[in-house]
Amino acid sequence: MPSNPLRSLSPRSALPALAVLLVLGAGAAAHANRPEPFGDKVVGADGADASPVGAQSSGTGGLDLKVGPGLEAYARDGGQHLWSYRREGATALHLAMVGENAVVVWDDGMVTSVHPADHSVRWHRSVPGLADWLHAEGEPGAADRTEAEKRDTAGKRAAAALQPATEEEPWVAVVTPTLTMGFRERDGDLRFNSRPAAGCVYDPLRAVHTDNAMLVPRTCATTVNGVHQLPGGISVFRLSGHGWQLSAGPDVQLRRIDAHRVAVDDGPILGSHVFDTDQGVPETTCGAAPQPFAALSAACATK
Repeated sequence: MPSNPLRSLSPRSALPALAVLLVLGAGAAAHANRPEPFGDKVVGADGADASPVGAQSSGTGGLDLKVGPGLEAYARDGGQHLWSYRREGATALHLAMVGENAVVVWDDGMVTSVHPADHSVRWHRSVPGLADWLHAEGEPGAADRTEAEKRDTAGKRAAAALQPATEEEPWVAVVTPTLTMGFRERDGDLRFNSRPAAGCVYDPLRAVHTDNAMLVPRTCATTVNGVHQLPGGISVFRLSGHGWQLSAGPDVQLRRIDAHRVAVDDGPILGSHVFDTDQGVPETTCGAAPQPFAALSAACATK
């Protein structure tokens, strides 16, 4: 006679199995109702949930993206507000498109990559010191600024802090006065971080980027622990491989010229030149005496 495994279970032996089912059911319910990490939430134009973060959503091509209070998506044709990506307790200040993805700086010092086509969050990274710098914490006169002035300051600083590049592959640098970090865009992997030398600070508001590098001026005290040092300089960062340290005065100004060249204006005494971020050397001006290891300008080469 065939045995019946269900009938062979006594009430006592069935309790462990029932307990397992109850635990699994409670775990599934908790998983379904858990809050999204970092306060993530995507809502439609009416405020209702658009879909869980990371879910596919059709018809989101052709978007105009804006920031404040979150990442806001509008239809390019007609301007209809389609969805918002929000983080609870944080305000989006600035975004940069890096390939097909939007990288957003938030006022709490978080940097987020979002894929607008399906409004999925790809990665979050927290940058130490970024929030304090955005809000001008502890700076002279900061407490006397109006709310509008505080928002304007935070927005300008967020735009300066985020420096996107596309070569060797898409990446972003985030720069604060005391720390610079570089992230590979496809997965948020930290590729480099750098603090300025003792007695020096980076100046994000003067930073510029080319397609393959980010240049950040730094200002330094002329004497640190009794040792004399240059009052300024420029740090050049790349996604991989070595960067460069360039000599410069404390008030040097940088201006992007094209995909791989930056104009360096160091005032009437130190003069001006063009730095080639592809070759990593200053470019020789047509007709001028060449600097050691300088790159020949493409314009000069054609003459």
